[in-house]
Amino acid sequence: MEKPSTSANTELDPLLLVDTFQTGIWRYLRAMGCESSLADDLVQDTFVTVLQKPFEHYSDAATASYLRKVALNLFISFKRREGRVVATENIEAISDAWQQWVKDDSGDDLFFTLNQCLEELTERARWALKMRFREKRSRLEIAQSLKITEHGAKNLMQRAKKQLRDCVESKSQPPDEKTTRN
Repeated sequence: MEKPSTSANTELDPLLLVDTFQTGIWRYLRAMGCESSLADDLVQDTFVTVLQKPFEHYSDAATASYLRKVALNLFISFKRREGRVVATENIEAISDAWQQWVKDDSGDDLFFTLNQCLEELTERARWALKMRFREKRSRLEIAQSLKITEHGAKNLMQRAKKQLRDCVESKSQPPDEKTTRN
């Protein structure tokens, strides 16, 4: 399938629009704190909302930004209907961080970098993070599984997260910033 045209003011095929931007919108919603199944629903709702009226594609960046804004508004509306307060200053900070870190609007580059950095962790640190964030296990369960103290598990995960953050930051900086920071 061909990529969207970047020429100004063109109407984009709905299938191409969804195919090109759905992954980035889903990852953006997850970064905002949206649960996986809700993100699935909100991505669909985003495209339904956008495609209900004529939509013009000016550029990939503008389209991605517009879709993120629609998705975020749907997420905030959902949380309000649920009776949960959404701290908009946190969402704005997360959204700003997303735009700073995600250069390709889909998050593929950042996802690839994160996976590279995960491989640089020790097996024990990777296992601890997997148990915590994929399996939603408690610190006590992780400690027991790794045969260390609960405090040791906490320290292991803190060090691993810092190492990941530092690695992603170093790999994600433009070349001119890397030389000025080192």
